[in-house]
Amino acid sequence: MTENPDAAGGTSGGGQRRELTARLAVPEMDCPSCAQKVDKSLQRVDGITDATLQPTTGTANVTYDPDRTSEADVVKAIEAAGYEVVGGSDAEGDDERNQETDGVDIAPPSEVWTSPRAKKTWLGAAFVTLGLLFEFFLTGQNATVASVLEYPLHIADVLFLGAVAASGIPVVRSGYYSVKNRSLDIDLLMGTAIIAATGIGYFVEAATLAVLFSIAELLEDYAMDRARDSLRELMELSPDEATVLRDGEEVTVPAEEVDVGETVVVRPGDKIPLDGTVIEGESAVDQSPITGESVPVDKTAGDEVYAGAINEEGYLEVEVTSTAGDSTLSRIIEMVQGAQAKKTESEQFVDRFSGYYTPLVVVLAILTAAIPPLVIADPVSVDVAGYGFTFAGDWQTWFIRGLTLLVIACPCAFVISTPVSVVSGITSAAKNGVLIKGGNYLEAMGEVDAVALDKTGTLTKGELAVTDVVPVGNTTEGDLLRRAAGLERRSEHPIAAAILARAEEASVDDFPDLSGFESLTGKGIRGEINGETYYAGKPALFEELGFDLSRTRRETDGGVVAEDASSSNDGAFAEDALASLEREGKTVVLVGTESELLGAIAIADEVRPASKRAVERLHELGVERVVMLTGDNEGTARAIAEQVGVDEYRAELLPEDKVDAVEELQAEYGEVAMVGDGINDAPALATAEVGVAMGAAGTDTALETADIALMGDDIGKLPYLYDLSHTANGVIRQNIWASLGVKLLLALGVPLGLVSVALAVVVGDMGMSLGVTGNAMRLSRIEPDHLVDT
Repeated sequence: MTENPDAAGGTSGGGQRRELTARLAVPEMDCPSCAQKVDKSLQRVDGITDATLQPTTGTANVTYDPDRTSEADVVKAIEAAGYEVVGGSDAEGDDERNQETDGVDIAPPSEVWTSPRAKKTWLGAAFVTLGLLFEFFLTGQNATVASVLEYPLHIADVLFLGAVAASGIPVVRSGYYSVKNRSLDIDLLMGTAIIAATGIGYFVEAATLAVLFSIAELLEDYAMDRARDSLRELMELSPDEATVLRDGEEVTVPAEEVDVGETVVVRPGDKIPLDGTVIEGESAVDQSPITGESVPVDKTAGDEVYAGAINEEGYLEVEVTSTAGDSTLSRIIEMVQGAQAKKTESEQFVDRFSGYYTPLVVVLAILTAAIPPLVIADPVSVDVAGYGFTFAGDWQTWFIRGLTLLVIACPCAFVISTPVSVVSGITSAAKNGVLIKGGNYLEAMGEVDAVALDKTGTLTKGELAVTDVVPVGNTTEGDLLRRAAGLERRSEHPIAAAILARAEEASVDDFPDLSGFESLTGKGIRGEINGETYYAGKPALFEELGFDLSRTRRETDGGVVAEDASSSNDGAFAEDALASLEREGKTVVLVGTESELLGAIAIADEVRPASKRAVERLHELGVERVVMLTGDNEGTARAIAEQVGVDEYRAELLPEDKVDAVEELQAEYGEVAMVGDGINDAPALATAEVGVAMGAAGTDTALETADIALMGDDIGKLPYLYDLSHTANGVIRQNIWASLGVKLLLALGVPLGLVSVALAVVVGDMGMSLGVTGNAMRLSRIEPDHLVDT
């Protein structure tokens, strides 16, 4: 148990903290009804201002006023609900500590099969086994050993009572806490059933119920602990220690003690302890825990690295840019935990339904035990679906059937069916580089009918690059790049950066001296080289200079160039040459003087290798419409749309136009997911049912504004996200309806005498709880496809 004094704001005039937050591990609080019982107990403590209970992580964050209560009182309230607080302090006044300490993010792993509860269960199971042996097989040795109120107790009876004491008392104790907190839950129902059966001498039923239910509880604890493992694995990615350079020496310290600006050393095979920037060294870094990238990424000086990533090869020195608690990995873990607290529509339905279901079945159980013996004087034969059933009016028969209905009244499997699916889906996504900020978004993404994709930075890389260098006349590629780069050195336009990068790749560095540089707004640039004025810019700029480019920009049907085409300025390029480049969505920059064209350089924002296959995969998975939205011109938009295979595109859109486009898609197709960069597309992301941000790693704005964040720049994760969400919705529906269906069938079979207490526990409670948990865990087996164009 730990505290975080700064978790809740508020200070007095003297600057002292007015509220503290105790962050506690409560491993046995593993279902919504458990949390409800704890919540009711906490509500009775004066001074508690807020409580966030998370059964899926087994944690309780309780904010309280230290002037009115203490952390010890908070712990006592939780224990008063029947749940143990693990790792807590019993000392009074712990809440007066001034230092901030780490909180509990998830309950520690449980020793389920060797716990005190397990040992009592195994003892009870041994007693039941021996009791059944004497009751049904060694009847001659089943002697009377005592009597109570003239009721003889045989060896088997004593063994059954021993089983009730060993395995049943913990259940009855939990039922007592349920009564105390006015919570109609499974502990109360099972405790009542055990006491009632024992009280009227049905020792076999009482012992069997106590042992089977205890085994069911252990199995459910084990299943929930397995579900929590996925989140524990995520949390274990963050290193505990860092090697820091201080005063010229390497010092190993806890990661939370490293300040921003310090330099950490990362050797081959080590995890990077904190977010930072490489200042020395180069290496391949496996950052799949953060971004989900399938291959290591080369890192050199100036590159960002993330806490939890693994240094594969070289030595790195990293300047820390965020503290341990503020790293990208820490924010991912925090958001995953917060996501589990947001109830989906399915969970809300289950909560409402169970509120009616349990009381109704309890009433039916009471009526089943009480009414038939009063109204059935003689045995009655009834034909049901061709099968004959005889109903007798004896109290013993109907009491056991009422007892069985009490067991079936527990909605445990039904209630946990959605939370375990959400936990499995969200944590699995996080380990694959997809951050889903709530179960409601997990559900919504699986129901979308149309996906709207931003172009720049989503379908394309968002980085301009030279794709074609087309010299004319006697000009070589080197000469063309040398003149173009010489002009562009003074420009800060992204096109200039692309041309300079291409010149560097081609080892062109002997740039001519430039003077008289001038930017021609919206057209290009010009400057003097060796006393002659050179230009670089759009074809329209050179048309203003007197060049006739109409034939080279005219789209043709593939015919040949006229023989005299090369004898004039307009024949410097082959017919249709510029039009062909523009049709491919490329920006064309011409370079030349007032009298001579040196050539053309084509520049484009490259389409991501996985974009085409991602769109195809979305269609295969059932997405009805995939639409590209862009602010680019019609020609570029059309070229990219054709290349990636979207159903339609909309070009020359301002941010408000993208909002209108999303609303039109919603009106025509239904629910829409918008995928963008999380910043420029914020209005459209907010308008769609689900907003998905690309490349959110290291981007605070994208992490905060989007409903779902793809941590890496990998559009290939989008089909995985849809597949996971769509499958999760199916799993949730399967769990809910299977739970209800099995309960209904069992309930119908009880009055007919077809369902025993043991069958109700094994199938209706234990079996279904394990079934829904196992079904939910298969979501973790869904993995992203590696979508690349061949």
